[in-house]
Amino acid sequence: MNQLELIRALPKAELHVHIEGTFEPELMFAIAQRNNIEIPYKSVAEVKQAYNFQNLQSFLDIYYAGAKVLIHEQDFYDLTWAYLEKCHEDHVVHTEIFFDPQTHTDRGIAFKTVLDGILRACQDAKEKLSISSHLIMCFLRHLSEEEAFKTLEQALPYKDQIIGIGLDSSEVGNPPAKFERVFAKAREAGFLIVAHAGEEGPAEYVWQALDLLKVNRIDHGVSSEQDPVLMQRLAKERMPLTVCPLSNLKLCVVDDMQQHNIKRLLEQGLCVTVNSDDPSYFGGYMNDNFVAIYNALNLSADDLKKLAINSFEASFIDEKEKKKWIDQINAL
Repeated sequence: MNQLELIRALPKAELHVHIEGTFEPELMFAIAQRNNIEIPYKSVAEVKQAYNFQNLQSFLDIYYAGAKVLIHEQDFYDLTWAYLEKCHEDHVVHTEIFFDPQTHTDRGIAFKTVLDGILRACQDAKEKLSISSHLIMCFLRHLSEEEAFKTLEQALPYKDQIIGIGLDSSEVGNPPAKFERVFAKAREAGFLIVAHAGEEGPAEYVWQALDLLKVNRIDHGVSSEQDPVLMQRLAKERMPLTVCPLSNLKLCVVDDMQQHNIKRLLEQGLCVTVNSDDPSYFGGYMNDNFVAIYNALNLSADDLKKLAINSFEASFIDEKEKKKWIDQINAL
């Protein structure tokens, strides 16, 4: 089979996707109408026009505007189910989904409402689509550490449904160090730890995520290349980087996909993975990201297989399940 056929055939795990970032304009309009909520766009076309971002902050502005139409458990179910159907189309067999409770609890939506809707869709996807999933709750880093502590307290009763704690939103000016104490408490409670670092922020933020937050994975991490010592450490520790190529292009982290460093990171022995981040906003789900880097960087079949294998190696599923999927990849 050729490389494009291989991309479609590969089983994949997605480790970096924000459920609020999978909100397609058509569904946003439908839920806004259902809930009688005004949004600042008159048509789906107007929403799509607004998706031309200059940077991370201009994206976040529309991201939060869209999220405000989500009110009821069914809304969160519909949002999550739509994403899981995309996973099924792209042969994503396991996904570890970020959700941002503060985006909703700050609007008066109950934590339980958000979680129950997402979980119900994940359970249905397991039964109907054979897709497994984990949930990772993220703190919004532009808010205070005090607010993060409150959100962690809200999550503790649902510990069995949430596998990890993450850190997202506006990176520049909000270093991982700001949240060192709350992540220490999350680790004590038994959560796995991930954090966005080294997207728009410097390599120093990756060091902080490793040494202060003691992460199990780095989300993004593409600026690690600025620091050769950091690169050696990441390779030696097989510290996963959940890279999001189309997101990096759309948010101007790179100006051209041919400039993207994912192939160089792979060649230097890093455990890099491919992910969609906020796919409805950035123009592509999992296979779209694979196709984009294949076209721009001339990836070999072995490169594509290695990226898929890394996704399972870096996932939070058990070793037996990892081996099952990796064996399938090697057999292609």
